[in-house]
Amino acid sequence: MPQKQTTRALVENRKARHEYEILETSEAGLVLTGTEIKSLRAGKGNLRDSYARVEHGEVIIHNFHISPYMQGNRENVDPLRPRKALLHREEIRRLLAKTREKGFALIPTREYVSNRRAKMEMGL
Repeated sequence: MPQKQTTRALVENRKARHEYEILETSEAGLVLTGTEIKSLRAGKGNLRDSYARVEHGEVIIHNFHISPYMQGNRENVDPLRPRKALLHREEIRRLLAKTREKGFALIPTREYVSNRRAKMEMGL
């Protein structure tokens, strides 16, 4: 029996669409801890000043604020820690080439859960 595709936006960066001209978007998975996912599901994320960079062959998201989970105790991590985005190697190379061009930046526009997996939409 096929699973039903479910997508629910948890955090959006509406300001990015006004400040930047988004030419194309890419979807990436996110490496998060359990308390970060629970906090995001509670609506405690902020993408306002976040950006992504290709570093050492990996896409890293900076300034993505996820508030500590209230019941998380010692399992909580730094709210502003850099987070790794999961992309195919060819996609990372393409994004690296594009961001090296003058005037291009990689900006997270939306964070959502699709089939129980954390995903992020990034605009170029």
